[in-house]
Amino acid sequence: MRDMDQPMTDGPFAPVIEGANALGRVVVVCEHASNHIPTAWGDLGLTADQRCAHIAWDPGALGLARGLAQRLQAALIHAPVSRLVYDCNRAPDMPGAMPARSEIHDIPGNATITPQERARRTAAVYVPFHDGLHGLLMRRIALGLRPVVITIHSFTPVYFGQPRAVEFGIIHDSDPTLAKAILSGAQSAGKLNSALNEPYSAKDDVTHTLRLHATPYGLPNAMLEIRNDLITSPQAEQQMADHLAPILAAAVGPLP
Repeated sequence: MRDMDQPMTDGPFAPVIEGANALGRVVVVCEHASNHIPTAWGDLGLTADQRCAHIAWDPGALGLARGLAQRLQAALIHAPVSRLVYDCNRAPDMPGAMPARSEIHDIPGNATITPQERARRTAAVYVPFHDGLHGLLMRRIALGLRPVVITIHSFTPVYFGQPRAVEFGIIHDSDPTLAKAILSGAQSAGKLNSALNEPYSAKDDVTHTLRLHATPYGLPNAMLEIRNDLITSPQAEQQMADHLAPILAAAVGPLP
């Protein structure tokens, strides 16, 4: 686990793990927790506003993930580097792993990445994150906990100029069991406009973490997307965690 006071330069960047010995089955994952760009990559040619925008991270996702982990007695793992340096929910051969453009924004520092630079970033960010998650899951499997993998993301209310009505999206990879149970609970609770495989789905290559760590081991899994205008403050993050935690607990409870 990384010392939070340790300066970060050119890596490797170990993921932050909180509650590694938590007693619950759930492992909460937040790949887009940080907008930090280490000094080795300068500012990637972006303005300060761009580095704080959704293109650089998932605003509110880490606070929500922490709130859910606390309420579910879950372990939490999150990435310490902006997804514009490396998106840990993308494989190294995916263009989105180190995007030259994100929505309407050009990323100058990613425009002409050499194969050597791609390999450097993969070694510095992607490999430590996924090694850390793999180790966390394997230890829990060895302890007989059969972990449940839930990844937490946020999304913008407007994308390419188009408003998004959905507020809570539940995305699955090949096994929809947990995602459908969460959707049913969310719809019964009635607070959020909830939908399955919105605003993204596995066909958009957004389930890389689930495919890598959950699907091969038959672990229950789901990816949760919260519209970020609903989690704009620490208080809003905690209120959302209060709402979602019982829904997740009810969905996870019957799982073998």
